[in-house]
Amino acid sequence: MAAKNGAIKLVAGNSNPALAEAIAQYLKTPLTKAVVRRFADMEVFVEIQENVRGADVFVIQSTSFPANDHLMELLIIIDALRRSSARRITAVIPYFGYARQDRKPGPRTPISAKLVANLITRAGVDRVMTLDLHAGQIQGFFDIPVDNLYASPEMVRDIRDRFKLDNLMVVSPDVGGVVRARGLAKRINAPLAIIDKRRERAGESEVMNVIGDVAGHTCILVDDIVDSGGTLVNAADALLEQKAKAVYAYLSHGVLSGGAVARIVASRIKELVITDSIQPTAEVKAAGNIRVLPIANLIGEAISRTASEESVSSLFD
Repeated sequence: MAAKNGAIKLVAGNSNPALAEAIAQYLKTPLTKAVVRRFADMEVFVEIQENVRGADVFVIQSTSFPANDHLMELLIIIDALRRSSARRITAVIPYFGYARQDRKPGPRTPISAKLVANLITRAGVDRVMTLDLHAGQIQGFFDIPVDNLYASPEMVRDIRDRFKLDNLMVVSPDVGGVVRARGLAKRINAPLAIIDKRRERAGESEVMNVIGDVAGHTCILVDDIVDSGGTLVNAADALLEQKAKAVYAYLSHGVLSGGAVARIVASRIKELVITDSIQPTAEVKAAGNIRVLPIANLIGEAISRTASEESVSSLFD
C-alpha cells in the first residue's frame, strides 16, 4: 500500500517477528529488508538495506522481555531511519514495557515510563502507536501524537462467538481495572463485579472480597497485563468460592514471567486468552488452557489509516 504523501515502509525488530509478518500480510506490504543483529559484545547493530528516503516508515517492536535489549533495538532502528531521511517515523509498540512504572510509588523512586517516553521521542520518532497502555496518562508523557489502540473489539468478537451472553459476568481483578472491565461489559451488555484485593508485596496479591453477586454466572476476568499470574489465580479462586459457574480470563498482554504459565495451567481458570502483542513462548503454546488471540489485523488497519490520514479512533466506536 502507499501512504497519502508517499511510500509506506514496514521495519521490524527482533521482539515479535511473527506479528510483524502478519501485519505485513494484512497490509499486502513486504517488510523492509533490514539487519538487526548483535556484535560479539552484544552491542546492537542495525542496517536498513532498502531506500527509505521520503518514506512513511512504521517500526514494529514490542519492548517485551528482554525489555532493555528490545528497547535499544527500537531506539537504534529509529536513529538509522532518521539518518536515512525517512519522511515520517511511527514507532508501533504493541506492548509498551516499563508502563507499570508510571508514577512514584514511594520516595526516591523513578518514573521510568516517562524516561522511556523521552528516549523514544529524542531518538527521532514522529508518532507512537501502542496497544492497551497500562495507564492512559502515559500518552501525556510524550510530546508527540500517541495512538492508544484497544484489544477490546477483538475480545468482544471472540466472546460473542464462544459464549451465551445471557449468563456472563465481567469481572475486574482489582479496583484499578474497573474502567477497562466496565467498557467491555457495556459492549456485551453484561453485569460487572469487582475483586477487592490487598497486595502485600510486589508480585503477590491476596484476594479480600468479591463485590457483586457472581453465583451461577460464567465470569470473565478482564485486565491489561498478566505477569506472575498470582492475581488471576487468586481472583478465580475467590469467584468460584462465591459459587461462580466457571472462570475465564481475557488479557491484552501475556508477560507471563517466571513460573506464571505453570501457575495458570494448574489453576481453576478454564481458559486464559491473551493477544500476540508479546510473542508467545513454546511453553505458552503448549499450555492447554492458554489461547492466543491474533491482533495483526487491528494494528494493520490502524497503520493503514494513519498512513492515509484517516481516523483511527473510529475503529473503536
